[in-house]
Amino acid sequence: EKVKEELGEFNDEVKKGDKDAMEDEFGDLIFSMINYARVMGINPENALERTNLKFKKRFTYLESQAVLNGLSLSEMSLEEMDVFWNEAKKL
Repeated sequence: EKVKEELGEFNDEVKKGDKDAMEDEFGDLIFSMINYARVMGINPENALERTNLKFKKRFTYLESQAVLNGLSLSEMSLEEMDVFWNEAKKL
């Protein structure tokens, strides 16, 4: 419930567009997520590291597929990148 509460507060600040308040609430949201992970018996540092490794693997795949297809990442649209990103998620 605390995570939902903090997410709601963050979203309220997003709607207002106040970057300082958004940053403050985002920090609260992250803190709540870390505490929730600990309650669930999850090591939040390990979880984040696993996510970083997944991201790196997927991004490397995206880069390699762009090269194989004669594309430049800087010129690709997000939709074009998503095709390769979604392929990488299936690997």
